[in-house]
Amino acid sequence: MTARIGHGVTSGTFSLDGQTFDVDNNVWVVGDDQECVVVDAPHSVSGVLAVVAGRRVRAIVLTHAHDDHVRVAPELATATGAPLLLHPADEVLWRLVHPGLPMPDPLADGQEVAVAGTVLRVLHTPGHSPGAVCLYAPELGRVFTGDTLFQGGPGATGRSYSDHDTILASIRERLFTLPPETVVHTGHGPNTTIGAERA
Repeated sequence: MTARIGHGVTSGTFSLDGQTFDVDNNVWVVGDDQECVVVDAPHSVSGVLAVVAGRRVRAIVLTHAHDDHVRVAPELATATGAPLLLHPADEVLWRLVHPGLPMPDPLADGQEVAVAGTVLRVLHTPGHSPGAVCLYAPELGRVFTGDTLFQGGPGATGRSYSDHDTILASIRERLFTLPPETVVHTGHGPNTTIGAERA
């Protein structure tokens, strides 16, 4: 059975540098009828599990460690029995959200996470955060960009541990080299394509 992509939206807050904002986060789940991989763990375990729909979760891949993407990660891991995966360069942000908890298993650039006969290839795309990653599924023609690339431009870089020049380089060198028809599934808001954003 071919892997497919499930989608939901959960609502909550994002807090950093002493400020808090209301946000809606996309929940992305890649898999077939038996197994899946969850991308990020925002706001609500029940909201994520509704998209999982009873399947075995092979991994929970965190695109970065801002609180709106990892707040319920430990609870979701416990509920599913799945490992958490995060790039180690985001340890400082993980510690802000989950002090005293162990770091998730490390993600590395080029690593492949297999699920349902397809792979999600890790692209380290720092800028929004030091350990931000995107997940490219070449066989599906999709890339999950977290908060690195949105419809209309790059992710925000006005807060601690982010850098505008770095995110632009990541987008140019790691994302704009993908086929233009690649569908971009973002951490917040609507889908776009690599070609549309490159233009």
